[in-house]
Amino acid sequence: MFLTIGTTGTPDRPATDLGFLLHKHPESAQAFSTSYGTAHVLYPEASAERCTAALLLEVDPVALVRRGKGKGRGGAPDAALAQYVNDRPYAASSLLAVALSSVFSSALRGVCKARPERAEEALPLRIEVPALPARGGPDLVRKLFEPLGWTVEAESVPLDERFPEWGASRYVRLVLEGELRLAQALRHLYVLLPVLDDAKHYWVSADEVDKLLRAGEGWLADHPEQQLITSRYLARRWALTRQARERLELVRLADADDTDVEEIDNAVDERSDTEERPVPLAVRRREAILDALRASGAARVLDLGCGQGQLVQELLKDVRFTEIVGVDVSVRALTVAARRLKLDRMGGRQAARVQLFQGSLAYTDKRLGGYDAAVLSEVVEHLDPPRLPALEYAVFGSARPRTVLVTTPNVEYNVRWETLPAGHVRHGDHRFEWTRAEFCDWAERVAGRHGYQVRYVPVGPDDPEVGPPTQMAVFTLADRTTQEKQEKPEKPEKPEKEEKAA
Repeated sequence: MFLTIGTTGTPDRPATDLGFLLHKHPESAQAFSTSYGTAHVLYPEASAERCTAALLLEVDPVALVRRGKGKGRGGAPDAALAQYVNDRPYAASSLLAVALSSVFSSALRGVCKARPERAEEALPLRIEVPALPARGGPDLVRKLFEPLGWTVEAESVPLDERFPEWGASRYVRLVLEGELRLAQALRHLYVLLPVLDDAKHYWVSADEVDKLLRAGEGWLADHPEQQLITSRYLARRWALTRQARERLELVRLADADDTDVEEIDNAVDERSDTEERPVPLAVRRREAILDALRASGAARVLDLGCGQGQLVQELLKDVRFTEIVGVDVSVRALTVAARRLKLDRMGGRQAARVQLFQGSLAYTDKRLGGYDAAVLSEVVEHLDPPRLPALEYAVFGSARPRTVLVTTPNVEYNVRWETLPAGHVRHGDHRFEWTRAEFCDWAERVAGRHGYQVRYVPVGPDDPEVGPPTQMAVFTLADRTTQEKQEKPEKPEKPEKEEKAA
């Protein structure tokens, strides 16, 4: 990955002063070791009139995988390509932001003992990033950089120039021009490169808030896209994002009142904080499922595709559910679920209520028969559409629980997610996402084929235009009388005999 920082000058104030500000001599190429490869600093041009510094980061894919295992997002949007073959070595990301802060640490702080007056001056800067992943496209790039005083040229990179009908990729070629202090420019890049990529290669911990506020000093508190920047930079960790926004609000108030942040902060009594936290959609989904199961009177419940066991954990808290079975195809997910439930330390009576086992919903399984209810929460969208009939028969045709709950994303609601690019699904493993009409059509056909009745429950805020974020179908096995009526149509009445002619 690669970026250049250039400036212009005069004989009195030569452009080569950029070397002093960056603490890197224009006449030498230097290399610096990083955790994920080697960073090179070189100067393609260096004269009194024009000077350009280039930062080239050679990423070691093997080191990236080895050091990133089990830590944070790990560049998750690209992990589907493969562990060793992805865009991380080529596209500007948090890897480049970390290299900036490491290689140009003094410049980032605005420190320059050799030219202190130049460090405080605004320079005519030109920054180029040939390949920048931008989740939100060129429009979002402009929204982030233009309020900071930059003239922005963001050009979408086509997927393949030979096939223009394929459209644009998620990458842009970025050129920034403006008169700013070099330290300001570097701080903008340090924060906004990972924000545009919307991923980090390392685990986001509490100290990331301090990093964000230090780099965002003087510009982030009043940025019109502050909410998006803080959320993405902190990997959408709600607690950290809220903490950052609260501290930024204190900074803004202190600037408005011309006072210190500490004075305003001392006036806030944390014990009187009554702000309600938004309920995550996953929690709302589990609450809706539990309500439907209780209403059905089910005691023996299957969680099909149980994942890491969050729903199983909630079911165990309610004694009316006497037998709970979690099934998943992933052994790793079942291992995590067992740790979450603390099965190895669970008391005998509680342990008798729950079991976890591996199984595929694409095949019939005699172990799934005889249960009161089955839950498929956010499962069907992970299957390729040709495999749905196999799942349908395994659950509705073979296991045949009295109640089946199916939840799945409502794709119409996706336009309400600010950070989700148009045309993208919510999760990289989703094979499809249904509209409300498509979900109802599928559910009605399943119910008709297997003798169930079905009703629909919205989960989450029910938007009047696009509906709820999650849609849930509640299938109830019809009684025998109802099934016979559905299967055997009523015989047509015989026509009355015509009266004989007199």
